[in-house]
Amino acid sequence: MSSNINNIEESRNHMDLLLNKAKDKILDAEDVTIFTHTDCDGITAGSILSSILDKLEIDHTVNFVEINEVESLDTETDLTIISDLGAGQNIANLCKNSNSSVIVLDHHPPIRKLGTELKGDLIEINPNYYGLDGSYTISGGGLSYFLAKTFHFYDLSWMGILSAVGDMQNSMTGKLRGLNREILNDSTEVGCVDYVNDLLLYGRHTRPLFVALSYFGDINLPLTNNRNECIHFLENLDIPVKNDLGSVRYLCDLNMDEKSRLFTELLKMMTRAVPDKYVKYVPKLISGESYEFTFEDDYTSFKDASEYSTVINACGRNGRHELGMEVIKGNRFEISNELEGLVKEHRAYLAQNLSKIQESNNVEILENIQYFDGSGIKPSVVGTIAGMLLSNYDWQKPIVGYTHIDSDEPGYKVSLRCSKLLGYEGIHFGNIVRDISEKCGGSGGGHSVACGAYIPEENMGKFINLLNNSVNIA
Repeated sequence: MSSNINNIEESRNHMDLLLNKAKDKILDAEDVTIFTHTDCDGITAGSILSSILDKLEIDHTVNFVEINEVESLDTETDLTIISDLGAGQNIANLCKNSNSSVIVLDHHPPIRKLGTELKGDLIEINPNYYGLDGSYTISGGGLSYFLAKTFHFYDLSWMGILSAVGDMQNSMTGKLRGLNREILNDSTEVGCVDYVNDLLLYGRHTRPLFVALSYFGDINLPLTNNRNECIHFLENLDIPVKNDLGSVRYLCDLNMDEKSRLFTELLKMMTRAVPDKYVKYVPKLISGESYEFTFEDDYTSFKDASEYSTVINACGRNGRHELGMEVIKGNRFEISNELEGLVKEHRAYLAQNLSKIQESNNVEILENIQYFDGSGIKPSVVGTIAGMLLSNYDWQKPIVGYTHIDSDEPGYKVSLRCSKLLGYEGIHFGNIVRDISEKCGGSGGGHSVACGAYIPEENMGKFINLLNNSVNIA
């Protein structure tokens, strides 16, 4: 079959053939090893696969690995499943003998052609083989759910939504697209997910409305980091900050009329704040689809998919991947205190390092980019801090942060964040960073507005210069 099948139905049918082969491999296995990535998508993908094997009562282990570890992985079990990575790495070591069976469920660009044969039995399922962009069509967790679907485990569909949102698959349009829509349909049909068009304020259930407004957007507004101004703004719109009982209100408490007034005023404010070429994109920054899990309690971090993904990312970025998996698999009660402590510690760490960079005025402004040396900051969170800094500096330029990584060869972990408006204009920093990092002897890539790289220590200056000269923001 051609490696570029453009018809969605034909593509889906071929993926189903491979998924059913993968299903047969699982049913034939007595023990399974799962390797999955360390971010929200990877942790959720691993949770889905583990849940499948739990239901089938098949012995298995779940291992969380970084991309640079894939090529040296090894296992002795009947079957190995790799999720949310593997497509862009050499996996010959895992397929080293004729008794090895390997399933790769990845949505990143593959280095092998469709149908590539290695030693052993390789089943590789990837949307990119069919001309479908894996950055928004489906996540690693979404592919893992498709495997669950072959067993009719539709109750795991909500995890596919968590994966997609955690992987920012809805970031450019404000809603899930492509094969993600099939997962959304499954999850709503079984009643585990609701979705509505809403204001895109983070913290719909957990942040007081005036606080959520102060963090809104990745461009600088009169409301940005000014809670008093946000309170006055809401009062002028006749939107109460507190309810009749004196408790603060959250976005989820607003009625449609209040949301409509808030949308209109934000639209006016943001339209005044951006250059004319970006005005047409402003509505997409303000409203889009929000996804809620029906089985979760209101006013918790688990009700809204975006907030839930933040909790899982906090686990991953602090090396507690197994804690994130236990949360997703429903074992939250036993670990609630540990989880709460981790999330609080994570937030405090971010706030501390954010303040440190701002107080030292450590952000360097170049013609087309801005960057900061994040030495001492954990590599796993330097991108998060870059994103938090964006609205405090020139939002019309991408911001880059870098920090040392522990490795045999000295190097830096680099993370880039930029306003969605730059992505709407067609700039794909993931592709740019991938090309430049290769020229610098490193590796990288990612989404259009959020990406990263690993750069050898001696080439960090070269990377910054090439990046600054490779884009023209004007």
